[in-house]
Amino acid sequence: MRGRLIVNHFVKNDKFGELFAMLEAAAAPFDVELKRCSNSAMWLELARSGYELKDKPDFILFWDKDVRLAYELERQGLRVYNPASAIEDCDDKTLTWLKCEHAGIRQPKSIISPKKFHADGLMDEELAATVRERIGFPCVVKEAFGSFGQQVALAADEKELAECIRDCGDRPYIIQEYIASSEGRDIRLQVVGDKVIAVMLRENANDFRANITNGGTATDYTDKVSAAQKQMALDACRVLNLDFAGVDILFGPDDEPVLCEVNSNAHFKNLYDCTGINAAEAIMEHIVKDPSLRSG
Repeated sequence: MRGRLIVNHFVKNDKFGELFAMLEAAAAPFDVELKRCSNSAMWLELARSGYELKDKPDFILFWDKDVRLAYELERQGLRVYNPASAIEDCDDKTLTWLKCEHAGIRQPKSIISPKKFHADGLMDEELAATVRERIGFPCVVKEAFGSFGQQVALAADEKELAECIRDCGDRPYIIQEYIASSEGRDIRLQVVGDKVIAVMLRENANDFRANITNGGTATDYTDKVSAAQKQMALDACRVLNLDFAGVDILFGPDDEPVLCEVNSNAHFKNLYDCTGINAAEAIMEHIVKDPSLRSG
């Protein structure tokens, strides 16, 4: 079996290189030839071939957010993991929230920004009143596109909220209820093929964000995760049509699960270091055993 591992041409740090090497190493025991290819190289290959790929692999492992490329590869009949629509919905936090909200999955109460053109903000009394009534302060402001806890801020009052919105400029954002009971802590559940394979608890005593990138620490939580937390992660992945994902869940006031984010291309090296469970191996096993791939 042959696959292409699509990565971003412009991301070349060691952290991602290590993850890609783990995926390539995981392919070998399954007799899968996994060829790494950048999104830039793939676009050029398509251009040279008249936008009809000549040497088609059996599958695409898409570890990038270039959704136009993912959609184009699907148009050519290739099975893409994760599907293009799932990558798009997870990359945009507003789309993630809307789909999960309408599926009845508990999330922080939220307000989504309108589309803006050449604007430096949108903080007026109507918005301020809506935030006060529906969400309250402090509140969390997240840009729709961002990773590793970046582009996320805590606004203590209307003045700070206005500053956050101004900083977003034309970029879309979402204003969310602050779950104080989960300050500086959450859990990351790794889902593969409709199963939760590993869980880590992330804690940060110096930041409201629990992300390890922001100074948080991780401990193995696989044997402590509740049935409700696992079910929420699985439900979110089904709603978003994901083959695999990292699902971040907050702790509500009574430790009930509250969905925070879903990551279609979750970086799982920290999870491996924490739990000893290699998500790359589970992902490759899921792909080679996928009935739809074999039948295709």
